[in-house]
Amino acid sequence: MTILLLSAIFPPRHGGSGRWFWETYRRFPSKDVRICAGAHAGDKEFDREHNVDISRVNLTLPQWGLKSLQGLWGYGRIFLLLRKRIKADAVREIHAGRCLPEGWVAWMLNRAMGINYTVYVHGEDVQSAAQSRELTWMVNRVFSRAERVVANSQNSKRILVGDWNLDARLVSVLNPGVDVRRFVPAQSNHRVRESLGWGNRKVVLTVGRLQKRKGHDRMIEAIREIKSDFPNILYSIVGGGEELESLEQLVMANSLDDFVQFRGESDDGELVHCYQQCDIFVLPNREVDGDIEGFGMVLLEAQACGKAVIAGDSGATAETMRIPETGCIVDCETSGPLANALREFLLDEELCERMGAAGREWTENQFSCDSLADQAWRLFRHESLTKTG
Repeated sequence: MTILLLSAIFPPRHGGSGRWFWETYRRFPSKDVRICAGAHAGDKEFDREHNVDISRVNLTLPQWGLKSLQGLWGYGRIFLLLRKRIKADAVREIHAGRCLPEGWVAWMLNRAMGINYTVYVHGEDVQSAAQSRELTWMVNRVFSRAERVVANSQNSKRILVGDWNLDARLVSVLNPGVDVRRFVPAQSNHRVRESLGWGNRKVVLTVGRLQKRKGHDRMIEAIREIKSDFPNILYSIVGGGEELESLEQLVMANSLDDFVQFRGESDDGELVHCYQQCDIFVLPNREVDGDIEGFGMVLLEAQACGKAVIAGDSGATAETMRIPETGCIVDCETSGPLANALREFLLDEELCERMGAAGREWTENQFSCDSLADQAWRLFRHESLTKTG
C-alpha cells in the first residue's frame, strides 16, 4: 500500500495540522509513504534533514471555488502534476490534508483514475466552508466519494455527523499528538529567560497564529485588569498573522507596552524554550463567525513541558486536557473570566506545579506521537487489507 499525503500546510511552514502530519507520517514505514507538500521558504533545508520522500508543489490557490478562472486553473495545474506522480510511484491511496483545496484535487483524481482517498477534517475548515454555498457544495462532493473521513477530535466528528449529515461509521477520530521526547519539562534557567527578554518576570505565554478566534485581544484586556495586582507580569505572544497591527494598537491604547511582548514566529528550538520557561500557558480562544479552534496542539505541547494551561471553551480544546487536574476551560467571549482564572493560577504556585506534573503524565500516556502514529497506521493498514482481502 503506497499512500500519498497531500497537504499545503507542512513544515517548515507553521501550522498545527502540518506538524501533526509530519509527526505522524514520518513514523509510517517509509516504503509505503510519499508526501506532496506545499512549497515554502526554507523547505529545501528542511527536506534535506530527513529521510522522507517529500516533493514540493505550489498548493496555494487564491480562490478555492470553481467560479473563477484562478480556481479552475489552479485545480487543473495541481491535478496534472499529481497524476504524473501517482503513476510514477504506483500510489494506491491519497490522504488529503483538508477538504479544500486538497480534498477537491483528490476528488478529481478519484473521478479520473479511480484512486481512493481519505480526507482530514479539522473543525474550523468545515465551519468556514459552511458560510459559502459554493464551498459547501464542493465539500459535500468531496465527502460523497471519500473512502474515509478522519476527524481530529470528537467535536469535529459531532460537526460532521450533526451538521453535514455524514454517517458516523464513515468518520474515524485520530487526535494530533506531541513529541514527548522533544517537548519536555525543564528547570527555570536564568540565562535562557534573559535571552527571551523575560528575566524574573511572571510570564504568561500564548503560541498561535494571530487570528481573531485565538483571542489574543481578550488576553491583552485581561492583562490590563490584573497588572495592578501583578506588576511583574508579562504576556508573551509567539506567532504572526493578520491581527498583528490591531493587537499592537490595542496594546498602545491601553499603555501596556511594558506588559506585552510580540515575539513573532519562533524556530523549533526557541519555541521549546518558551514553553519550558513560561509560568502559565493560555490559549484564550473563542468562536468568531463560525470559526472555532479545531483542537489545540499548542495545549498539548505546553502540558508536555509541565505547564498548567488555560483555554477558551470553543471547539475541542477541552479534549486536550484532563479537567481540572491539568488545566481549566473558561469563557473567553469577555476578558473577566480569563482574568479571574489568571489571578487564581498566579496566586497559587503549588496548584500550577501540580497541574504541570499531571499535564506531563497526561500527554505521555494519551498523546504521544509514537503511539498515535501506530494507531493511525493500524487504522489505515487494517482497512486497506480488509478492502483488498
